[in-house]
Amino acid sequence: MPHRYIFRFLPLAGLLALAACNSGSQPTSGTPATADADFDRYKSRFIDSLWYYNPEWASGAGYHRYDSLLVVPTAGRRQMEAAALARRRKEMETYPLENLSVNNQTDFRLMQNYLQSARFYADTLRDWQWNPANYNIGGSVAEILNGRYWPLDRRLRAISGKLIRVVDYYEAAKTNIKQPTREHTDLAIRQNQGGLEVFGKALQDSVAKSGLTAQEKQDLLARVATTRLSMEGYVRFLQQEVLPAGQFRSFRIGKPLFDRKFALDIQSTYSADEVYRKALAHKQELLRDMKKRAARLYPKYFSGQPRPADSLVVVQQVIGRLSQQHATPAGFVQAVKDQMPTLVKWVDDHKLLTQDPSKPLVVRETPLYMRGSGAGASISAPGPYDKAANTYYNVEPLTGQTAARAESYLREYNTYTLQILNIHEAIPGHYTQLVYANLSPSLIKAIFGNGAMIEGWAVYTERMMLESGYGGNTDEIWLMWDKWNMRVTLNAILDHEVQAGTITEAETVAMLRRDGFQEEAEARNKWLRATLSQVQLSSYFTGSTEIYDLREELKRQQGAKFDLKTFHEQFLGYGSAPVKYIRQMMLEKN
Repeated sequence: MPHRYIFRFLPLAGLLALAACNSGSQPTSGTPATADADFDRYKSRFIDSLWYYNPEWASGAGYHRYDSLLVVPTAGRRQMEAAALARRRKEMETYPLENLSVNNQTDFRLMQNYLQSARFYADTLRDWQWNPANYNIGGSVAEILNGRYWPLDRRLRAISGKLIRVVDYYEAAKTNIKQPTREHTDLAIRQNQGGLEVFGKALQDSVAKSGLTAQEKQDLLARVATTRLSMEGYVRFLQQEVLPAGQFRSFRIGKPLFDRKFALDIQSTYSADEVYRKALAHKQELLRDMKKRAARLYPKYFSGQPRPADSLVVVQQVIGRLSQQHATPAGFVQAVKDQMPTLVKWVDDHKLLTQDPSKPLVVRETPLYMRGSGAGASISAPGPYDKAANTYYNVEPLTGQTAARAESYLREYNTYTLQILNIHEAIPGHYTQLVYANLSPSLIKAIFGNGAMIEGWAVYTERMMLESGYGGNTDEIWLMWDKWNMRVTLNAILDHEVQAGTITEAETVAMLRRDGFQEEAEARNKWLRATLSQVQLSSYFTGSTEIYDLREELKRQQGAKFDLKTFHEQFLGYGSAPVKYIRQMMLEKN
């Protein structure tokens, strides 16, 4: 699936925050009457110190006090992090879980999971060592430059402060890299080359028109020039030293690491193996439905022609015919923009949930520093401190692609599936969910947003919209949703078989084209994503399965009293917590 939500969770970031917390964070009493108040104070200290030591994460959450700081990822920092983690785990033991409210119990578990994840990423997975794409200053500077939360001069001063240590930053990156993967090295080269664009004409024009003093302008422009040299030096290091050395590790992390990462990242009631088995079963269910719908559609689109005996060929031919309806290469981004009002109106008219028209959604071409990872569309959302900021729907334009590749991509994102993509990414998918998440009273749930819940909600809304009648309840839209949902299902299967198994690129492309009826370009992009990420591709299927199961459980419990809009708004009201915890809170409330 060539789309994703741009997560603000940075696993290696934030660990020094633990050291800054007040060591005198003991509860004032051990009674249930004061337990929640004590824990709420503790959470505030936890968050305050987290941001001080995690300026990029803080910026992504909309907390801009520390925008001018740049964390240099040295070995000394990692040693301090390990000690700080141990102290924080000790502090958490002073808050008995059973004394807390259900809401705070969930926050406690999310904080605990963060501490476990941070240790796993730093000490066990060690992706700071083998993923050179972890190091790229372009994205954080672009966020500050493009922000609207402060006047331009103040944002430029923050950028200037951040760039003071850029040489140290990239030197630490070079020191960290030991036996990287070839795939992540290539990605780092592409993205750092794209990141250079951030330090080009737009930034220089902003400096020129600003109210900075002449000395401030001179200092900032000098630091921009140094940054460009540092980034170019990092790219040369990767191209001329790392690549020729050829000392690469496999992109596969193996089953033990995959299972542990799945448990920490997804936080599901299901294990990695259980999700894999569910996905295999669901694949067969989808194939059965596709065969039935394609058989009914065949006479309409192939009038007078005998239907092939092979039912998979029938599905392939009908999908092929429907896929011919698509935008032009030049009009692809505009086609996305044009559909937004239709989705807003449908959700309002069918009372699926309450929307907030004051929260802007901006469809834009994906910035250069974000391209190259295989994600053709994504959402960059404001954090809980920056709720009025724009949400960006990033759509990668097709400029520069060959005619054949662009046509293959557009057939994949045809008139039907582009609508489903827009439901997923925008309304009522990611964009809508993230607006609600920023309303959650729990800052912890917003900060430690659960990827499976976020992606699961977006996938759930695709089916929910069609169930409400969107698309006319035709065999065409449902067949193309089957194909689309097959990708979610194959994502989970592929994630497991690539990272915990031995499947090859040729086998992957064959499976995606055969079982997923995907175009060549889409299948190649999915292989790229599966080699660059671990576990994230499983989040779609896992989260949506859990959400749908919860809805059906509440339907059975409430009978005629069940209201879909109420369910949606209650569910989203708990923020981006893992579905298993939202389920616990909703069942207690109901």
